[in-house]
Amino acid sequence: MSGADLALALTVALGLGLRGAGLLLGGALRPDHPFIAWAAAVSVATLSAFVVLAIAMPAGLLATVPWPARLAGLAAGGLGWLAFRGALLPAMLAGLAGLLLARLATG
Repeated sequence: MSGADLALALTVALGLGLRGAGLLLGGALRPDHPFIAWAAAVSVATLSAFVVLAIAMPAGLLATVPWPARLAGLAAGGLGWLAFRGALLPAMLAGLAGLLLARLATG
């Protein structure tokens, strides 16, 4: 087994172990526990970092989308987040719809 294969295997094992521990811990805590609130905040912050990265320095197909269309998608997602009272999935769908509409409008 090469070093890269070993590193991948250890990463997968560690990831599965952390997910299992999260399931055990999450099932034992109340939904309003501070640790659950912290985990939710970290997940939203991580997603936000990926969104900012995708808008500022896109790769692949998104790099062909003009800057104004990416900003329109961001604005639509923010408005969706406000309109749906912080619900993440509807906000993401609103942002995607805004991005697609702006892309179609810019040609």
